[in-house]
Order: sequence, then structure tokens, then C-alpha cells
Amino acid sequence: MRPFTDATNRFDAHSYPATAQDLIEEYGEMVLDLPNGSETVAEALAPMEATTFQDAESARLALYSSVSSKAIGRRFYSDRDPTVVGETGPDQVSF
Repeated sequence: MRPFTDATNRFDAHSYPATAQDLIEEYGEMVLDLPNGSETVAEALAPMEATTFQDAESARLALYSSVSSKAIGRRFYSDRDPTVVGETGPDQVSF
């Protein structure tokens, strides 16, 4: 399963600089199939609407890091993993 392939291929072909809003308008309806459900590109990038990406790589990384918890297996399994953009989680603990 490669849930991001179609979206990232289109991001690669897009001209930059571009805002997240530009990408949402162009590709927002694309569905990302995730291990625990699905969401659209628009849902994933919505928290970053005003962000401007200078190249495809930064847009891809933003998409990868902004999907919801549907993209992960076991939530809060590690206290060292950062939370998903727009969500809160447990505080980090050092031993």
C-alpha cells in the first residue's frame, strides 16, 4: 500500500512556490488511503493553509507530517513521538 504516491507525484509536477491553499484547491479531493481509514489532501493540509512551499519536497514533507492519527498504528505507544499537527497528546517523559 502506497497511500501518498498519487498525491506526491502530482505535488512533484506542480509549479512552485505554492501555498498549501493552492495545493488544496488543485488536489484537495484526492483521497489518501491510510492504515486506519482515509482522509483527503484538503483535510491533511487544512491546518497549514497559509504556508508557502518553495519546492515539491517541502510540500511532500508537510503532507506526510500533517495526516491525522489514522496514519499510525497504535496511538501514544511511545512518549517520545511528536503529536500530529493539530492534535494534543501526552507530555514527553525522560528517564
